[in-house]
Parts: sequence; C-alpha cells; structure tokens
Amino acid sequence: MITESLLISFGAEIKDYKAEDIIFREEESPMYYYQIEKGKIKLNNYTEDGKEFIQNIFSDGQSFGESLLFVNRPYPMNAVAMEDSSVFRIPRQNFLDLIRNNPEVSLSVYECLAERMYYKYIMLYNLSFQNPVSKLKLLMDYLKSYHEEKTPYSFQVPLTRQQLASLTGLRVETVIRTIKQMEKDQMVKIERRKIYY
Repeated sequence: MITESLLISFGAEIKDYKAEDIIFREEESPMYYYQIEKGKIKLNNYTEDGKEFIQNIFSDGQSFGESLLFVNRPYPMNAVAMEDSSVFRIPRQNFLDLIRNNPEVSLSVYECLAERMYYKYIMLYNLSFQNPVSKLKLLMDYLKSYHEEKTPYSFQVPLTRQQLASLTGLRVETVIRTIKQMEKDQMVKIERRKIYY
C-alpha cells in the first residue's frame, strides 16, 4: 500500500464509485494506478453465455490492475465496484515516476505483484479439480492463510456463496450443496448463514 500523502504528491485524485459502477473495461488501455481508500472492487470477466467469472476481490488499502501499467497491453478483465467505494487514481506516468523515485515503494509493488502471482497459481491449479469440495477447500485454505488464528472454524469466509461460485467456476447451486456437505463432514461450520472454516 502506498501512503495517501505520497499518492497525492504525485497527482492522485480520489474517485467515488457506486455499487456496480465499472472502473475499467476489458480491452481498454491501462491509464491509471488504482488504490482503494474504502470499499470493495472485483476483477471479472463474462463467459459467452453471460456467466460471471470473478478473478479477484480487493478491499480497503489494496491496489488493483497495476501489473498492466508495466506492459503495453489492454486490460484482460473488468474492474467493478461491489459496493460504494472511494479509489485513489494516479496517471500511469506519474505512478511510474513515483516508483522510480521511491525504491521502498518499488519493493512493495514487487511484493504485491508476487503475491498476486501466487494467488493466480493457486487458482489455476484449482481449475484442474473436478471435485467441488477440493475447489472450495483450496480457496478457503488460501484465504485462511492470511488469518493468524489457524484452529478449525476460526476463520469467517468473507465471501457470499455467489462469490465463491464466481471465483471457482462452480454454479451457485453446487456451492450451496457442497457447503452443506462440508458442514456434515465437519470441514466448515455455518452460523447465521456465515461460513466458518
């Protein structure tokens, strides 16, 4: 995360988005570095039949789409506000100047990109699974790995069943059925519709 004062000193502005507003579209050219002040943003695509596939979900303090600022290629995904959100936006060249002039920020950006690559490897591996339990368990293991408490049921999965479906390529009905089965098998606990892993 780049500090707000540093972003502003390099020309960042805050843009407000309503839930469902599109921040950028697939095939557009990357023009800005984006960092969420508050809110939740998803990166997604749609299949030919209109089914949504969520690539990732970001929240307060996280950046998104920055890897495309280093290559001259269009966005391969959309960025959509999931709730009312405020996002810092800094022009591409200003962002590149910022990281050139601030080596500690540059290292932080590299770490963030490496973490994103790790997530992509996990999710790519996830696509090879046919078993929905394996798909959901791998995603939950990844999410819980950032949570300090590792005991069973100590982690509340911060995603809806629809979001779990969109992240794993499963149908929402399959996710609902699978979560119930995972509860019977004592892999998860459900309390007030919240999933604990």
